[in-house]
Parts: sequence; structure tokens; C-alpha cells
Amino acid sequence: MSKTEFEKMQAGEWYSCLDPELTVLRRRALEASHEHSHLYPSERGNIGPQLRALFAECAEDVRIEARFHCAYGINIHLGRDVFLNVGCVILDTAPVRIGDHSMLGPNVQIYCADHHRDPELRKQHLEVAKPVTIGSNVWIGGGAIILPGITIGDDAIVGAGSVVTRDVAPGTTVVGNPARILPR
Repeated sequence: MSKTEFEKMQAGEWYSCLDPELTVLRRRALEASHEHSHLYPSERGNIGPQLRALFAECAEDVRIEARFHCAYGINIHLGRDVFLNVGCVILDTAPVRIGDHSMLGPNVQIYCADHHRDPELRKQHLEVAKPVTIGSNVWIGGGAIILPGITIGDDAIVGAGSVVTRDVAPGTTVVGNPARILPR
């Protein structure tokens, strides 16, 4: 029996992102993000109800500023006291785990989808999903981009505008494009 494109995505195998089942899941995430971004703050609270229900895991005290976008939502795990500032984007084709007390600045982008390098296969809309893990007490500055498959250790800092192309060790500060360790 062959796997569905969703099952391939969840297994970290190459899959076609233009699939009816995946389209339905993305639409559900778009609707939840839209609700979150358009409710009056007094009605929404820290996070819109559809968005909270969509996430795989979301601590009670998570706070997400409006405008927010996610690809599916179902792969997002948010620990206690997590804060996502305005304009954050999480393309969660694979699990995205953000640990307790971590903060993401405005317009931080987290990508799990990685497209095929072969141009003929890329034309077939093939991609592979690679998880992103952000530890506890991490601070990611505004406009930073976290690429597929990255792990950022506890207590790390990612400078504003950085592009993280490699894992970041716990307690390390990285800056730049590509992000490099900031000398002490």
C-alpha cells in the first residue's frame, strides 16, 4: 500500500506539496491564522481559539501577536511562556518545537520545507520536511530566518536579521548571514 503525500510529509520523505489533502490542511491553518489576526485583541486574548486548537501543543500562557502565519499548525509545539511577536511565520511541514520562556522578535521566519535541488524534480513540486527545534529561554531577534533541520540550544541568542544555516549550541550568540558565533 502506498503512502499518502501527508504520510510522506510526516515521515520526512519526499512528497508533493500540491496535494488535495494537504490543501485542505493548509486552508484550515489559513482560516485559523486569519481569525487570530482579525479578532479584536480584547476578544482574542493571547491567541485566537482556532489557532490554539490547531496546534499540536500550546501552553496556556503562550502569547502570539497578530499577524501570524503557519503552513499547517498541526506540527507546532509551544512550551510555557513562549512569545511570538508580530509577523512571525512558521512553515511547519515538520515538527517545530519551541521551548519554555523563548521569545521570537517581529517577522521571525521558521522554515521546515526544503525543495529538491534537481530542477526537474523541483518542477514536480517535491519537497522534504525537516524539523526545527528551539530550546528553552532562547531569544531570536527580529527578522531572523531559521532554515530547515536546525536545532537551537537552550539559552542561545540569534541576532536580528540573522540567517541560521547550522545548529546553534546552547548558550551561544550567533549573528549575520550566514549566522556565525559572536566572539566574546
